[in-house]
Amino acid sequence: MTAARQDVSDARRIVVKIGSSSLTTAAGGLDADRVDALVDVLVKQDGRQIVLVSSGAIAAGLAPLGLVGRPRDLARQQAAASVGQGLLLARYTSSFARYGRRVGQVLLTTADTSRRAHYRNAYRTLEQLFAMGAVPVVNENDTVATDEIRFGDNDRLAALVAHLVRADLLVLLSDVDGLYDGDPALPGSRRLDVVNGPDDLAGVRVGRAGKAGVGTGGMVTKVEAAGIATQAGIPVVLTSAGEVGSALAGAATGTYFRPTGRRSTNRLLWLAHASEPSGAVVLDAGAVTAITERGSSLLPAGIVAVRGEFVAGEPIELRDETGRAVARGLVNFDSRELPRLLGRSTKELARDLGPAYEREVVHRDDLVLLRA
Repeated sequence: MTAARQDVSDARRIVVKIGSSSLTTAAGGLDADRVDALVDVLVKQDGRQIVLVSSGAIAAGLAPLGLVGRPRDLARQQAAASVGQGLLLARYTSSFARYGRRVGQVLLTTADTSRRAHYRNAYRTLEQLFAMGAVPVVNENDTVATDEIRFGDNDRLAALVAHLVRADLLVLLSDVDGLYDGDPALPGSRRLDVVNGPDDLAGVRVGRAGKAGVGTGGMVTKVEAAGIATQAGIPVVLTSAGEVGSALAGAATGTYFRPTGRRSTNRLLWLAHASEPSGAVVLDAGAVTAITERGSSLLPAGIVAVRGEFVAGEPIELRDETGRAVARGLVNFDSRELPRLLGRSTKELARDLGPAYEREVVHRDDLVLLRA
């Protein structure tokens, strides 16, 4: 074990993400031996709490439905997920039962994670599973998610779950043994042992989903997920499924991403990375300054226009007058209500429309700044 990976071996709460290609055959069925091999390692992590973020539901449902490849349309993907999710959980239940361990399924959509009450519920569920000695098995709720409320890949979901449960480590398992500076199949490509920050990724070319065609991610989504986690102070190891034991022990396997930010207990990382804005409001220069430099809430007086349709509680973008998104937040009004409020003070609105209108359009606690 290297000194750089001491935080890996010291980690007590760990999120492990495994992709479809590492669990299934090329034809789409679950590979029981691969599932068992993963479980064999995870149950030996004495004194550690493991959250398993597992892809594979759609891939597992392909063969039973007579599909030869991952469907392109959402409806058939959801049908495959509805069949495959049960098969996937049954396989994990059986595999962990060999060691007397229970599993608990947690299915999430972005709507469950970017809103305050849903976020708390997800956290409480995972904490209770830990308390009762069960292994949480997390996946995106593909059977009900729409294009507008999907995480899009389980790599990003894993990074956000790591933040949610305040994990000490995120391990991303792939069919490649780490991050390379080019196509690992080509001679001359070099594996990066350590990534200290974004500058180390300059010139690195990463690809999309692999040849099997059963997944949605690829190396690019893993690098993006590593960026989300490390910004939240969580170290990341990216390696192959066969190296999971060595990775968890802190050995110099795969690629180690060093934390770049500070650990945070707030949920705003979810708002920044897991939500898709339903619409937008355009702010005047004074409101932009108040939000970006003084940490203020957004009041009706600073809004000059409303874009799109949304309802109270949904995420929206806050844009300057050039159209640049400067922040994202959870709005307290429907889009149809806002036009008559624009440019007016909250005291004036309370006097004319009632006390319910003496509130922020977006409260500072429900607002996150976006990087330029």
